[in-house]
Amino acid sequence: MSGTYVLVIDVPRTTSFEVGALGEYTFDAGTYAYVGSAFGPGGFSRVERHRDLAAGERDTRHWHIDYLLGRPETTLETAIIFPDADRECELAAQLPGTPVDGFGASDCGCAGHLLAAPDADTVCEAAIDAGGVIDEVR
Repeated sequence: MSGTYVLVIDVPRTTSFEVGALGEYTFDAGTYAYVGSAFGPGGFSRVERHRDLAAGERDTRHWHIDYLLGRPETTLETAIIFPDADRECELAAQLPGTPVDGFGASDCGCAGHLLAAPDADTVCEAAIDAGGVIDEVR
């Protein structure tokens, strides 16, 4: 199955690090929401890959979000999926939060697909209201 997904991430303290070719980024402590597309090979198995990386069970970084998820101080809290829906840019613009400039949006004209969000509950509620469903760990 393929579609669009939202990852809700907790960053408990301010941290700075290199994000691939994007360079150095500073992430303030708080909640972040990343909107991604799972239309490539494997579909939503990409969400499982993100979970593995966040759990320290994988090291390879392919996408901008991998650099954030691969940090030991961050936690992947929730994944919300939108099966068979191509809504990546729409949701990045619609969900509550402020885009992190250029992050996750190198292949489109969006400000960013990572949002500094008000809190996890607000993001989850907005994503579910927009038609998403919580992706249970498989």
